[in-house]
Amino acid sequence: MPITTSVPPRVLTVAGSDSGGGAGIQADLKTMLALGTHGMSVLTAVTAQNSLGVQGAWELPAEAVRAQYRSVVDDIGVDAVKTGMLASAPLVETVAELLADTGAPVVVDPVGVSKHGDPLLAADALESVRTKLLPVATVATPNLDEVAQLTGITVTDEAGMRRAAGALLAFGPRWVVIKGGHLPGEPVDLLTDGSEEHWLRAPRHDNRHTHGTGCTLASAIASHLARGAGVPEAVRAAKAYVTGAIEAGFPLGAGIGPVRHGWRDSLNTP
Repeated sequence: MPITTSVPPRVLTVAGSDSGGGAGIQADLKTMLALGTHGMSVLTAVTAQNSLGVQGAWELPAEAVRAQYRSVVDDIGVDAVKTGMLASAPLVETVAELLADTGAPVVVDPVGVSKHGDPLLAADALESVRTKLLPVATVATPNLDEVAQLTGITVTDEAGMRRAAGALLAFGPRWVVIKGGHLPGEPVDLLTDGSEEHWLRAPRHDNRHTHGTGCTLASAIASHLARGAGVPEAVRAAKAYVTGAIEAGFPLGAGIGPVRHGWRDSLNTP
């Protein structure tokens, strides 16, 4: 039988490296592969990171980020982009400028802190995220800590999620996903563009090994957008994928283990 040579959808992650392999660029590329796309990467920062936390972080120069991005996009092209850890205002502004000229759907995961509470975004970069990065986002996917950083709103219930979504949409993204997994009870996310709402619910699995969930969700959304799905369809499919990955999460090291990106048997069922 001849080998199939068709080109899979191309998804680019612009994010930091997680040396432990559970989050960041590593989680993004695993997710993209699991969902039948070709993952590409622009490295923004290097972290010394394991199951216990982040022991160090070093951002790359803006010119190195710009060169990586142009190298990939100008030659290979891209069908969707996902952003993660951008670390500083200069990197946020550089990436936002590049994204504005790309013409592909953009999923912005406005990474502010790690799973362990370690800061991954400089405080003076928040305004750049609000005014430069969010306006070029097709979908923004903040968790509740990031919502509080960006809007000042502390969310304690579903009504608060709706208020936070409105505040974030005012910064310019087309859609936002407010991730409510940190609230008690059944995990619920709110997807909205300001005119329609989708409340996405899933069972809560008794598994503490959830490192990389935010990166994985954003990359899964980008992968489904690259495959041609609309935003509500892409987000629903991504949440289903992440829910399964959380259920299959496994212990690694002495702390919080990662989700299992390869929990599905086949690339034909993304």
